[in-house]
Amino acid sequence: MTRRPDSAGVAAAMERIGAILPPTPLLPLDEGWLKCESLQPIGAFKIRGAYNRLIQLDAEERAGGAVAFSSGNHAQGVAWAARRLGMRAAIVMPADAPQVKLDATRTLGAEVVLYDRATEDRFAIAHALAAERGAVLVPPFDDADVIEGQGTAGLEAAAQSALPITRVVTPCGGGGLAAGLALALPDAEIVVVEPEGWDDMARSLAAGEIMTVGPNPPRTACDALQPLRVGDLTFATLHAAGARGVAVSENEVRDAMRHAFGMGLVIEPGGAVALAATLAGKVPLDAGTVVIASGGNVDPILMADVLRGL
Repeated sequence: MTRRPDSAGVAAAMERIGAILPPTPLLPLDEGWLKCESLQPIGAFKIRGAYNRLIQLDAEERAGGAVAFSSGNHAQGVAWAARRLGMRAAIVMPADAPQVKLDATRTLGAEVVLYDRATEDRFAIAHALAAERGAVLVPPFDDADVIEGQGTAGLEAAAQSALPITRVVTPCGGGGLAAGLALALPDAEIVVVEPEGWDDMARSLAAGEIMTVGPNPPRTACDALQPLRVGDLTFATLHAAGARGVAVSENEVRDAMRHAFGMGLVIEPGGAVALAATLAGKVPLDAGTVVIASGGNVDPILMADVLRGL
């Protein structure tokens, strides 16, 4: 039976992660706050869940190594955690992933296995690879340990904030971060933000059941937020928490990236969607609101184009 994540698991994860990672900054954002997960050692929050999953493996499991599938940020999280723990790691990544993410994953010592996201199933490839090698499969979001690890960002923010956190606005792909935040901050409203056309979590929460991304979804620069289906565990957690969702346009995302740059931060498109929602007035921003900037691993050419207004 699949274990469900819970708040006690988030607290336990905080003990593990707090021992190796300092808190990321919580910066003033108009009347609210911006939690800068883009300043993690791998440039994204994914380091939390990956480390929390791998640190709990026993010696025999570690010897088999780890296999993951990711567009880039979870890839780097698993690669970083595996290297720290002396494990081998292989990551199944889309061939069209940003080069900066591919290069960073390899630099961290992981093997990269490329696939075509339009014609191939990354889960099937990773599952077969893990079975062949006797490795542990580390999902990017639908895993209790991963979700609980991501939730530590919420506990950190609560410890850093002088006022109670009443609302969290967070980017959402498969929902691991959002679900973890819901467990960490049960008294806060959770608002998930996705790119237009990829807002399957928002639609799922509104419908009360999982809705997949429709056929021929639009192109988006938010490469980190493109799963075709949200997770069972993540949806169940967010639905139970009464979370809701909104969608943002590509132009709104670019506006948010420029705004963050003015604050001295480089935020990737997927990491900027929550900020985009608040700047566009789609989610209220007040003293009890924390906005998550989830990642900063952006292609330099794309960032330059955004700053030039292209």
